[in-house]
Amino acid sequence: MNPLTPHRGFVAGALRRAGAAAILVAACGALAQAQSVVSADPQRFLQDVKTLSAPQMEGRGDGSQGLVLAQNLIAARYQSYGLQPKGTQGYLQPFDAIVGAALMTGNRMTVTDETGKRTLLLKTDYVPFAFSAPGSAASGLVFAGYGITDANWKYDDYAGLDVKGKIVVVLRGSPSLDPARAPKDGSTLDESVIAKAITARKLGATAVVVVDGKRVRGQPDRLTTFGGDGAQEDVGIPVVQVRNDVADVWFQTAGQSLLGIAQQIDSTGNPDSFAFPAQVQASLLVRVRKLHSTIANVLAYLPGQTDEYVIIGAHYDHLGRGYYGSLAPSKIGQLFPGADDNASGTAAVMELARMLSPLSGQLPRGILFASFAGEELGLLGSAEWVKNPTLPLDKAVTMINMDMVGRAKDNTIYIGGVGTSPAFQPILDKTVAEAGMKASYSLSGYSSSDETSFLVKKMPVLFFFSGLHADYHKPSDTWDKIDPVAASHVINLVADTAIRLDEADPRPPFAAVVEPKNASSGSHGSGYGPYFGSIPDFGQVPTGVRFADVRPGSPAAKAGLLPGDVLIQFGTQQIKNLYDFTDALRHSKVGDTVQVTVLRDGKPLTVPVTLEERR
Repeated sequence: MNPLTPHRGFVAGALRRAGAAAILVAACGALAQAQSVVSADPQRFLQDVKTLSAPQMEGRGDGSQGLVLAQNLIAARYQSYGLQPKGTQGYLQPFDAIVGAALMTGNRMTVTDETGKRTLLLKTDYVPFAFSAPGSAASGLVFAGYGITDANWKYDDYAGLDVKGKIVVVLRGSPSLDPARAPKDGSTLDESVIAKAITARKLGATAVVVVDGKRVRGQPDRLTTFGGDGAQEDVGIPVVQVRNDVADVWFQTAGQSLLGIAQQIDSTGNPDSFAFPAQVQASLLVRVRKLHSTIANVLAYLPGQTDEYVIIGAHYDHLGRGYYGSLAPSKIGQLFPGADDNASGTAAVMELARMLSPLSGQLPRGILFASFAGEELGLLGSAEWVKNPTLPLDKAVTMINMDMVGRAKDNTIYIGGVGTSPAFQPILDKTVAEAGMKASYSLSGYSSSDETSFLVKKMPVLFFFSGLHADYHKPSDTWDKIDPVAASHVINLVADTAIRLDEADPRPPFAAVVEPKNASSGSHGSGYGPYFGSIPDFGQVPTGVRFADVRPGSPAAKAGLLPGDVLIQFGTQQIKNLYDFTDALRHSKVGDTVQVTVLRDGKPLTVPVTLEERR
């Protein structure tokens, strides 16, 4: 989550607010009388946030029973307001998603060192990562330092090291390098385990063993919790973590110590990689499987006088127990209640449904209330809806998304997507002023939330967001930190904006926003390095990376790449998933012309793409 053509209205409609009193909306279309619309109720909103973030909701993790409880609560609420069901099964639109990974029976790992041969205990001595490929490996061990190769930083743990056919041992994290070595583009070393695994795989390793190495004084030698980030992916090589005390015996056999060599690399800023003595051998078998679950969007419709409609949406899933997406790794296994992210947006949509439901059949256009699942796994629910819409997609005039609207400070709201239609700014200038609020605008509609799925379909979008905070994606995102009064102001603002867009004649036209080169390219890259310009489709494909969209004016667009293309080759590197694509970009340079192969309608197409500099 991480600013004109004139139009005339049917009859100018505006929410006139006076404290918590009832407010009026001018009649729409041919209606000559005013319609009464109540204001958002701060306490009703807060109670919904409390309910959605309660322990029985299990953090609303995708695939959890708690998500089903939330889904049923939302559907029942829509029904109580007399809204029409617009799912494929009543109010629900079920779909299949990979929601995690599980360890199967049969995992094993044995090691031979100067103490002899022994079998390691699963989850005590070692544990596979959830993104590990299933498979086996048996060979000698090679130590590859931090497992990082980065030409920009002039650092390469693999220089002069042959790892083909070997099991590679790498340290978690990154070396402490002299800041004077930092490249001018501001890029940082990629210390993710996934990046290390991909690098080892490209160099011919058969498996990767990760060890913590250095730890803060007093920090326990703790294995990672199986099921974390990346569980939806397969990095193409078996990857496990072993405890420091297990691995230290291998280093002692080589006349070294694990902590000593980590400190040496940090103190010198130079790699110190080597092959372990021949007697140090390992054999491992990793057996993991992806977990599928049926999750569902919840959809309800307020009919208007025509078949056009406005979409008001928010995602209702969260992180469950933090096995994916957690920013508090030591808290994985605890409940992540997700009060602001995104019980607040979900409660806001339900409150808007209550406020607007009396206007059934009276507005010029209908309103689709959409509660999406699978957002935390990669916008899966909204992507499913635009792929299989339950109403004609071309009749949707605008999508309004709310993600984290419960902690607005200084009466200020962030509004994204303002540049996706020339109709938006004049409307927002009025609604924000009449709400007595302040707004920070962004032209782009691309973000890490659900409006992106609609933007790639060339639909105008607006994104309401009250800002990040220290509790984001942590168990501390609790209901008591929500500001219900500030949130009610945001809800009233969204209601006002939605009604004005519902009345807009002609419908708000779409406008493509040419992104600045420092904009994030979806999920590949931190904003540094060469610029490519694609937006990844997070829907799961067998292999490759499907483009949900291609940014106008980007290198990808100039090369003729299109939404729907599936990237399978980037230069000499085969692209199996988004992680491969990220790795390929990080190891490219500005100005490189790369031969890129995509599948278009199932047929391969190779084009040259010249990478540009981010600015």
